[in-house]
Amino acid sequence: MTSVEENTDHTADSGPSGYAAARLRLLQEESRSGPSRRSALAGLTDEWLNALFTTAGRETGVRGATLVAVGGYGRAELSPRSDLDLVLLHDGKAEPQALSALADRLWYPVWDLGLALDHSVRTPGEARRTAAEDLKAHLGLLDARTVAGDAGLLAGLRTSVLADWRNQAAKRLPELHSLCRERAERAGELRFLLEPDLKEARGGLRDATALRAVAASWLADAPREGLAEARRRLLDARDALHLVTGRATDRLSLQEQDQVAARLGLLDADALLREVYEAARVVAYAGDVTWREVGRVLRARAARPRLRGLLGSRGDRVPARAPLAEGVVESDGEAVLALAARPDRDPVLALRFGAAAAQAGLPVSLHAVRRLAAQGKPLPVPWPAEAREQLLTLLGAGEPTVAVWEALEAEGLITRLLPDWERVRCRPQRNPVHTWTVDRHLIETAVRASALTRRVGRPDLLLMAALLHDIGKGWPGDHSVAGETIARDVAARVGFDPHDVAVLGALVRHHLLLIDTATRRDLDDPATVRAVADAVRSVGTLEILHALTEADALATGPAAWSAWRGSLVADLVARVAAVLRGTTPAAGEPEIPTTEQERLAVEALRTGEPVLALQARQEEDAVGVDLVVAVPDQPGVLPAVAGVLALHRLTVRDADLRSMELPDRLGEVLVLSWRVAAEYGALPQAARLRTDLVRALDGSLDVPAKLADREAAYPRRRGVVPPPPRVTVVPDVSALATVLEVRAPDAVGLLHRIGRALESGGVRVRSAHVSTLGANAVDTLYVTTPEGKPLDPADATALAGLVAAALS
Repeated sequence: MTSVEENTDHTADSGPSGYAAARLRLLQEESRSGPSRRSALAGLTDEWLNALFTTAGRETGVRGATLVAVGGYGRAELSPRSDLDLVLLHDGKAEPQALSALADRLWYPVWDLGLALDHSVRTPGEARRTAAEDLKAHLGLLDARTVAGDAGLLAGLRTSVLADWRNQAAKRLPELHSLCRERAERAGELRFLLEPDLKEARGGLRDATALRAVAASWLADAPREGLAEARRRLLDARDALHLVTGRATDRLSLQEQDQVAARLGLLDADALLREVYEAARVVAYAGDVTWREVGRVLRARAARPRLRGLLGSRGDRVPARAPLAEGVVESDGEAVLALAARPDRDPVLALRFGAAAAQAGLPVSLHAVRRLAAQGKPLPVPWPAEAREQLLTLLGAGEPTVAVWEALEAEGLITRLLPDWERVRCRPQRNPVHTWTVDRHLIETAVRASALTRRVGRPDLLLMAALLHDIGKGWPGDHSVAGETIARDVAARVGFDPHDVAVLGALVRHHLLLIDTATRRDLDDPATVRAVADAVRSVGTLEILHALTEADALATGPAAWSAWRGSLVADLVARVAAVLRGTTPAAGEPEIPTTEQERLAVEALRTGEPVLALQARQEEDAVGVDLVVAVPDQPGVLPAVAGVLALHRLTVRDADLRSMELPDRLGEVLVLSWRVAAEYGALPQAARLRTDLVRALDGSLDVPAKLADREAAYPRRRGVVPPPPRVTVVPDVSALATVLEVRAPDAVGLLHRIGRALESGGVRVRSAHVSTLGANAVDTLYVTTPEGKPLDPADATALAGLVAAALS
């Protein structure tokens, strides 16, 4: 029998009225709550049932029996209106009539008090067989505890039940996982529900119990940091709910939330929901990690005999580690840190790790994230350019961003990187249109925005605005006004320049402008359109705001966006763009070449061969190095140089190509200025780059074949299919050339494919301007006919289609 300390004032006699009075006194004690009250209530119930059992056993003459508590009661966790889960365990020697009489003397007093009761009468053998057939019964017996009678009877059963659980883990755990998934689909995600079921919803008490069962299998264990505290908070909330309603309910209804909050000593219903959501997030994350580990162990067990048969002792080799980024590798289906990674010396590693995992569509290793949290070096403020680009790459990865972001957030890395995130984390939104909490809505908006990046010239600003547009909801007042100030601070911290900081502030301030104006104002009134134009100020900002409006609405919920709303917003955007274009100057041609570019161009004309120079960038936060290549004008220069860089695993961050004519010298020179960084490892030597470039230009190095071989050997994993490339002809920009704009996912060999398509189109590249913004490339190409004239409109459209086809 379980005894409970400090329970002397609530001792119950064997009668129902005595127990009921003692129970009421206990529940009315303001000083006792949480684990102490649940344990005391279980102890009080034990005393009462023990007395009932002793008296009934004496009257019926039954020996060799024990009363067993299972489930929550077995864990001594009784909430005020909890069911009593009891098993009358017997050795099979008693007469059936006497055993039935004993059971009646136990069950009827419970029913007489109006308590819910789940009961059964079984021998240890019957209980074991039932557990083998019924997963829920097996789970209940894992927490079995003797309340009264022969404790030895249960001891043998517990040993057998635990042994069965561990021996049958390969069958039982997938079955348990399936039950958890079905329950989550039925009850929803606890931390996103305005009226959550504290027990059944994903991240609730049943999930916490399932994690205990997984741990009992010895196959895997849940991350324990914060898990016990999260479970306690959910139990405390359920206790308060039972006391407020007087019913055995697990659903935290809106009308009871203020009273439940008051009973728990919390400020209001929002504070209650946020605390419950925080707890559910911990449980859900622990479940994700645990079930992934269960799957990994079971797959390894299933594969081991087969591998040993095929490979002998080599079947126990360490899994292969495929590189993903500098310091990040894939191992056994997870993103992990490379053996040589040094979080204490590499402040960008956490973001690079998250970006690489999301781009590859891989879950992140719990050990790796915890190592980053424990050993990671803080980023300087403002952030270096690489950190900003890795954040944007993470945000632009689509659906895989969510799981990676939540894993980083679970270990405190997100709030360390972005301290303002703390105010929106797990913050509820009581507008029924909203599906998510504020923090999850912001990430979902980034996911939606990642599919719209081809529509904007600055996908980096779109993704950052998506992340920050509701950041002001953690502060009093108009969240758009408060959010503008926070967004400016965050953007400056992340390292955007003053102009981009201002644009991001405006996007956050006006993120509701288009939808509100389109649905509530007269678009035929010139003042309406002019007011929007005055707020937005530029076509580029309008373009981003349009995409942000759609992403925000799609991430809010199904009721927030429709084809009708979309058409209204598009109509407004077209009218505002017309006004803005009347005052927006056309883009100019490239600036004059530098002295270094001229020097290399002279050398290239003198030797008739390509020349190049690698230089470290002067900026303190610069990513990669500057590579300048000068080549006598000839066909195939752009695809050749881009292909050689791709073969050497150099990532192009931005680039500029221009055609130069030198005074007093015959011929033209193409000068290509690149900012490149090694995908991982060290940069190649300049001499090797030049040798391969010479071979690519003379045809002795088959660049397309080499790139195809590399792709076949090391295919790039992607979490989701990115939005398709978009190639457009930009009108009214240059009188000297036709301008193509390419918006596409950054990928190995992208520029090489663009260059080959332009070569096949028979055009000459006058200049090219390449920028990589996170995982997106935005390339502008000035092309002419071989005679140096702009293309006619039909040919320009056909060329755009040719390039798009090459990238598809």
